[in-house]
Amino acid sequence: MAEEVVLRFSDVTFEYIERQPVLDEVSFSVRKGSKITLMGQNGAGKSTLFNLIKGELQPKKGNIFYQNSATIATAQQMISRADYDLTLTEYFAKAFNTVIPGLKSQIAKVLDAVNLNIDMERKVGDLSGGQQARLLLAFALIQNPDILLLDEPTNNLDQDGIDHLIQFLIMYDKTVIVISHDADFLNCFTEGVIYLDSHTKKIENYVGDYYSVVEEIAQRIDREIKKNAQLEKAIQDRKDKVNFFSNKGGKMRQLAKKLKEETQELEENKVDVRKEDKVIRDFEIPRQEIIGEVVNIKAVKIIENHEPVIKVVDKILRHKDRMLVSGPNGIGKSTLLRSLVENKSENAKINPDVVVGYYSQNFSNLDFEQTVMESLESVRLEGYTVQDMRSMAAGFLLHGDLMNRKVGALSEGQKGLLAFARLVLLKPGLLILDEPTNHINFRHIPVIAKALNHYTGAIILISHMPDFVKEIEVNEYLDLGKL
Repeated sequence: MAEEVVLRFSDVTFEYIERQPVLDEVSFSVRKGSKITLMGQNGAGKSTLFNLIKGELQPKKGNIFYQNSATIATAQQMISRADYDLTLTEYFAKAFNTVIPGLKSQIAKVLDAVNLNIDMERKVGDLSGGQQARLLLAFALIQNPDILLLDEPTNNLDQDGIDHLIQFLIMYDKTVIVISHDADFLNCFTEGVIYLDSHTKKIENYVGDYYSVVEEIAQRIDREIKKNAQLEKAIQDRKDKVNFFSNKGGKMRQLAKKLKEETQELEENKVDVRKEDKVIRDFEIPRQEIIGEVVNIKAVKIIENHEPVIKVVDKILRHKDRMLVSGPNGIGKSTLLRSLVENKSENAKINPDVVVGYYSQNFSNLDFEQTVMESLESVRLEGYTVQDMRSMAAGFLLHGDLMNRKVGALSEGQKGLLAFARLVLLKPGLLILDEPTNHINFRHIPVIAKALNHYTGAIILISHMPDFVKEIEVNEYLDLGKL
C-alpha cells in the first residue's frame, strides 16, 4: 500500500515583492509520520515556507493540500514580547479558542514531556532563555498536531534539554518538520531533507540521515563547479575560433556565425552554482586598548529551588581573558550577562571606560525599526567610511537590497550576522556573548569561532555548543551550578 501523504505542495509560487519570487513553482510531498529537516541558507525562505504550511501566507500560484484537514502547530524561535506579562496558565490557554476542561493537567503533561518543572503562576517573561525554549515546544505539543513545525528548537537548550527533545521526537508518531543549524541534533532523528535553493527558488527532496544528505549536496555542488569549468574551457575555445573566422570572408564567416550560436547554447547550459552554500568571509574584531581590569565580579545571583540566592565569587578579567559561564537552564546565566551590560549589580561591574560588544540571544539590543544600514551606521566609528561599512557587511552576506530592509524583517540568521557585523564596527574592549551560535548557519560557525579566538580583548561567553567552545581558548570558568 502506498504511504499516506499528509502534506503536498503543487507548483507553489510565492513572492513578497512583484517578480521577486521566494518560491518558484515548488512541488514536494511529506508522508505521514515522517521526520524531515528543512534546509537552506539564512534568508532563503524557510520561515516563509512554514508560514505557507500554517496558512498564514497564501501562494500567488499553485496549491497546498493537507490530508483530512490535518492540524498544524509550531514551536516558534522566540516568545513574543507581548506575551511576557502572561502567566504560564494564561499563555497555554491561548492555544485554544474555547475553555478546555482539565487544561492544568494537560499543561502538566506537556511540561513533563519537555522536562520543565516550574510554577504555573510564574510570568512568561521571568523565565530564562532555556526555559522559554522548552515552553515554546510545550505550547506546540499541547495542541497535539498532525504536523509539528519546529523552528530552531535547540536554541538555548542545555544538553539535558536537547537529549530529552531527541528522545521525544523519536517516539512522536506524527509528522515533524524541523529547521535547525544543530547538525548533531538533526542527525539523531532526521529521515530526509527538504532543501530550499535560494538561487533557483526551487525545492529538492533527499532521503537519508542529515550527514548523508549534506555530503550528497556537497558532492553535487562539486560536480556543478567541475561542469562549469569544462564548459568555460569549451566556450573560450569557440570564442577564439569565432574571432578568427569572423575576419575571414565567405564560408568562414558563415562558420563563425554557427560557432557563435553554439557558444551561446553552451553558456545557457552553465549551471548556476547555488548561492546558499556561500560562507561568510573571515573577519577580525578589533580591540579597544584598555589597561588594567576590564570586569570585576565579586558575587552573582543564581536561582536555587525557584528562589534567588547570592553566591560569592572572585573573578577579575583583563584583556585576553576568556570566561565561559555555564550551568543548567534557569539558573541565571543570561540574567548575569544582562546585569553586567545594564550595570544593574553592585557586585559585578565593568570598567566604565570599556566599550562593550553585546550579543543578545534574543537580539534585544537591536532596533527592529531601523534599516540594516541605519543599524550599522549607529555603531560606526570615525575612520570607517560608508564604503568600508558596506564592504564589511557584504562579508557577512548583508548586501544589495538587504541594506535597506528593516532589521525586524530579516530572518533570525540574518539578524545574527548583523549582530556580528556591528561587533566589528564597535571596536570593543569586552565581548559579552549570550549563545552567539543561535540561528547561525552551521557553515558560518567555524569562521566565527576563529574570529573570536583571534580577538585580543576580554570575552564572557555562554554557549550550549561544545564543538564551538572548544575552538576558543578559554582560561576562566564560572559554573553557576557548582557555586
